[in-house]
Amino acid sequence: MESTSQKNHDPKSNEKEEHRSDQKTVNKFKEIISKIPKKQGVWVFDLYQYEGFWGSAFWLEGMLSVQDYFKPQPNQVIVGSTLKSGTTWLKALTFAIMTRSHVGESTNPLLTRLPHDCVPFIEVELCSSPQKLNLEVPLVATHIPYTSLPKSIINSSCKIVYICRDPKDVFVSLWHFRHKMNPKDMEDHPLEDAFECFCQGLTPCGPYWDHLLGYWRASLESPEKILFLKYENLKNETTYWVKKMAQFMGYPFSLEEEHRGVVQKIIDLCSFENLSSLKVNKSGIVRLEIGITQVGVNTLELKNNAFFRKGMVGDWKNLLTPEMAMRLDQITEQKLIGSGLTLNISTNA
Repeated sequence: MESTSQKNHDPKSNEKEEHRSDQKTVNKFKEIISKIPKKQGVWVFDLYQYEGFWGSAFWLEGMLSVQDYFKPQPNQVIVGSTLKSGTTWLKALTFAIMTRSHVGESTNPLLTRLPHDCVPFIEVELCSSPQKLNLEVPLVATHIPYTSLPKSIINSSCKIVYICRDPKDVFVSLWHFRHKMNPKDMEDHPLEDAFECFCQGLTPCGPYWDHLLGYWRASLESPEKILFLKYENLKNETTYWVKKMAQFMGYPFSLEEEHRGVVQKIIDLCSFENLSSLKVNKSGIVRLEIGITQVGVNTLELKNNAFFRKGMVGDWKNLLTPEMAMRLDQITEQKLIGSGLTLNISTNA
């Protein structure tokens, strides 16, 4: 995605990613996608099922591409998540942590660029616009399920910081985001239909529970490579988890930095209140890349403020009925049985 309000960096590019613009390669992926299950749903685009998960044709093309071509840097850090589980905040925090030694407080790119512009998705931006890969900041993001990640990532020394969230808040955030993408379509797809799709796992990158369980189990097997975060913990104990993230990523805070308040400055910079108040995030435009044709990349324009709605825990109470909340909690309990994972779920409606 690219914000029209900002010029891109001119980073060194990874030439191995230029395959996405090769029409023969695109056609090959389209042929694969044409043979897998497809569902028309309520999420703006048709969804296709591949390796147990649902996604748009464009997203799946990108996933198939990076499975073959993406080569992580030895010190690569990857932000992992599903849609609407805290991705924007986590991108900002990891970017600020990684770049703090050579970026001034007044010149930090987060002040003038959307966090998604600072930390590109490997299966989206880096496939269609390889020049967006900044080798000087080895930080990228993905919504790809763990079991579908490129073997080059699984077998590498790179680290993954993954974030999950109460499914009820994920659904509500996804519902609002979906209508910001296509507000004219609200009446055609009522809340109840979208809720049923979410419960059945028929969502972008879904089923949600399978996605987070993949990363959770991998984090148990390789805790030195995967840090598993919960959005609610990050909200309640931000200082602790920011310091833990920095240590895990290989960018620990020194005692001198802590004494100078660097940790708190990063937290303040990346707070919802600060980011949502910035001009770029209030009035900027992002172009979501949604497909490739022979003449170029199709895009959908969306205001940057679509990524900054409330950023709070428990907002589901303003939309879901008690019965809906109970159903999602029951599904979550059933899905997580035997995994050792518990989510910080609020239950009082």
